[in-house]
Order: sequence, then structure tokens, then C-alpha cells
Amino acid sequence: MEKIDIEKYKVGADFNIAATPTHDDFERSKKELKKDLEKVREDLGDFQDTLYAHGKYGVLVCLQGMDTAGKDSLIREVFKDFNARGVVVHSFKAPSKLEHRHDYLWRHYIALPERGKFSVFNRTHYENVLVTRVHPEYLISENLPNFDDPAMADDTFWEKRFEQINAFEKHISENGTLIFKFFLHLSKDEQKHRLLRRLEKETKHWKFSPGDLKERALWDSYQTYYEDAIRRTSKDHAPWYAIPSDNKEGARYIVASILLKALKKYKDIREPELDSDIKRNLETYKNQLENE
Repeated sequence: MEKIDIEKYKVGADFNIAATPTHDDFERSKKELKKDLEKVREDLGDFQDTLYAHGKYGVLVCLQGMDTAGKDSLIREVFKDFNARGVVVHSFKAPSKLEHRHDYLWRHYIALPERGKFSVFNRTHYENVLVTRVHPEYLISENLPNFDDPAMADDTFWEKRFEQINAFEKHISENGTLIFKFFLHLSKDEQKHRLLRRLEKETKHWKFSPGDLKERALWDSYQTYYEDAIRRTSKDHAPWYAIPSDNKEGARYIVASILLKALKKYKDIREPELDSDIKRNLETYKNQLENE
């Protein structure tokens, strides 16, 4: 299969959500796409071993998308061949009381990857400029100084929050965190199909919540705010990729391929050389073990 063109999916300040495709199957069957993914994720797993041995970078993978966009299954399939200790997944739900006693970035900061490991954010710090923008009343729970009315969340408020997020990502990037942000771009028709499947298939009932329908009714608002957030925060050190996600197998393959291709560009990430004394005595150590 042809290799993925990273630039095809990378987006920036001119991002147009309505003009961005939600489907790409590469004219291949689901079975073929699954096979393509197997090789890429195996190579990704090998890379993580080298990343750990090198010990100077961590990798942050951010996944955002509307309900049913396929975040959970993508994580399961893309990172399947990783050493279990090499990747940590954080699923960010509504903030807890403890989290509300800190600033909105605190819970994300403490979940950043250790050097040598991957952290996957299933929903991310961008919830704070997406969900809270659609529902500004949620901001009251943040206990912000001099903020006691959702109407106070004006353009200046959001501009400041975007500045804070950009500064956060710039800081962690300059200190060894490699950042990848994936917007799983789903069509409204495909979301309807997936929600209906949750209602029709008994084993999927647990995934459904009436709140899904309430949020779906706000689809247009979410699309507007996703577009704005991505435009304002896609940077060279923290790029956004818009992933066509109506086809789950295609989306998984694209994300895995982007990660592998981009990470391979870091030529300094390699296994460290053995200490010269140890290297000179490898045969001695080998003979010692063999002659026990």
C-alpha cells in the first residue's frame, strides 16, 4: 500500500471543517486495511522500545472528536503491540472536585508522559475550549476569580484561554514532549448510524446515554468551535491532523502511519551505545553464563 502523506492530513490556520473529508478507505477492504495496520503498529511498538532506551523524549497523543468518533477502539488497535508499560491512556471525563480545586490544565499536566513513554489523552485539554464553549455555564464550577456569570465568557476570555493552551504546549514541547493532536472527523450521518447501532445491539446498550442525543442537537455549535480551536492552536511543534473517521479501519491506519512516519524523523532517538568496558567483555560475560 502507498505510504501515508502526512501533509494531506495536517491542518492549520486555514482549516475548514465543512470542506474536510470524513471518509477515506484508500479503495481497500476492511480486511486489507487491518493487515496494513498490523505492520505499522508493530514498527511503532519497536520504536517505543528504542524511545524508552534513549530516554530523552516522551510522546503525547491527543484524540478529540464527537461522540462515537472511535477514540476507544482506535487506542485499542493502534497501540496493541506496545509494551504495556510503554503507553498510558488517560480518559478525561467531567472534572472531579479535586480537579476543580486546581486550574483547568492541572490534571493534564500531571498526566504528561514520562521520558521514554507514550501518553494518550482520550479527550484532552481542548475540552476546556469546546464543551465549556458550548456550555459556558460549566465554567462556574471552575471557581475562577472574579467570574460568577457565564456571560463573562466573552471573546477576550476565550482568546486568553487559547493563549494559555498554546503556551502550555510550547513549554512541554521545548522540554522533550513530542505532541500529536488528532481530530477524528466524523460526519453527522455516520454518528447517527453508530448511535442507532448502540440502541439496536444489546451488547452496545451500555455505551448509550440520552445525553448523547442532547449533545448531537448541538452539532453545529461543536463544529464551529472545533474549527476555531484547531485554527488557533495548530503549530509546528504541536500540529493538528484532521482524520477522516467515518471508516474506523482507515482512521486507525492513518493515525498509526502519521505517528510512525513523523517519529522516525527524530534521528537522535536511538539505542544508547554500550559502555566500552562492557562491550570489550561481552564474550567473557557470555562464557561465564554458559559455563555455570
